[in-house]
Amino acid sequence: QLPDELHLTFHVQLPFPAPCGLSAPRAAVRAVCPHYTRKGRKKKSLSLKKEKPLPEERNLFPFLLSLKQNEVSMQDVTQTDTARECPGPDARERADAKRRKHIEASLRTKYKHKIFNKFVQAICDYDMIQPGDKIAVCISGGKDSMLLAKLFQELKRRNKFPFEVLYLCMDPGYTPANRKAIEDNAALLGIPLTFFETNIFDSVFHVEQSPCYLCARMRRGFLYRKARSLGCRKIALGHHFDDAIETFLLSIFYAGEVRAMLPKLPSTSCPGMELLRPLYYVREDDVKRWRDENGLTFLQCACKFTEECALPAADGVQASKRQEMKQLIHALEAVSPQIGANLFHAMGNINLATVLGYKQDGVVHSFLEQGRQAPGDEAADGSLQSAAGRRLRS
Repeated sequence: QLPDELHLTFHVQLPFPAPCGLSAPRAAVRAVCPHYTRKGRKKKSLSLKKEKPLPEERNLFPFLLSLKQNEVSMQDVTQTDTARECPGPDARERADAKRRKHIEASLRTKYKHKIFNKFVQAICDYDMIQPGDKIAVCISGGKDSMLLAKLFQELKRRNKFPFEVLYLCMDPGYTPANRKAIEDNAALLGIPLTFFETNIFDSVFHVEQSPCYLCARMRRGFLYRKARSLGCRKIALGHHFDDAIETFLLSIFYAGEVRAMLPKLPSTSCPGMELLRPLYYVREDDVKRWRDENGLTFLQCACKFTEECALPAADGVQASKRQEMKQLIHALEAVSPQIGANLFHAMGNINLATVLGYKQDGVVHSFLEQGRQAPGDEAADGSLQSAAGRRLRS
């Protein structure tokens, strides 16, 4: 029990800062005995006056215990700061899960009308999915196929009708960096990939003419056969609106024929299989905006023979005919924004009565076989024939 007045001299080092307005010795005294009044100002001396009787068991043990508890709490704070600077596997998983929810939410909010609704509209317009279907969504590692996988996950989450989805990724000879990039992106987006390996890149390495065309055909054949072995009857690819109109122009400029990229078609090499293109209405610029705003980095091209396709790859300029068509369409749309939509509409708005000829089931038909003229063109045709007759007679 403390006497009425007690003079103490302390030499103590606290593991925590003293409270505001108190020196370290005074803080130590207050920790031991909070009921005191300061009397006098002597150097290294404090005058304590007992205001209330303290129990006999009051000693330095609570003070030492409080110091130990403060020391432990400081260690916890230090460990927390270290974990924040160097996050462990659990922290990274939580961060990826939070980021994945944000990416998925963007497809339901900001990009609902420009991406998700157009995805659903193409499925409905072209009757792509039936109840009970099992679809293999083919993943190449690019932005389009990864987005397609997320859209199928969102459609499956809404569960409007029963169907199964398998996310299939073929490794045709990826470099280790490209393979790891695909796996990391799939883990971030929550896409369960089914990998299988082929040697397509090695097979087309020595092909001089059109290696990309041969590679694409071989890859599609492998995808058909693998999907069929897994019980799927349909495969879904990530071709979008811009791919369709670029292919349309390529066929006109470089093949001399009018050929469209169809949204759905049966396979000719694998009977019973069907190919789907659910992104048929989605513009590429919207896909790029979704990718960039979510901070995602995908493969531009997995071909190991092309240096500009190495990871990381931005949307650069490639010396290809398709890139020429892309630049041409962008230049035309800068003048007339409806050019892309008009090209897309032209693929399904061909008037056979006004073309020189067409091909159907491998048979070429001429406009002369029709035996009739287009409505409203009788007078024009008559004037042209009479003018031609006058030139011949002269």
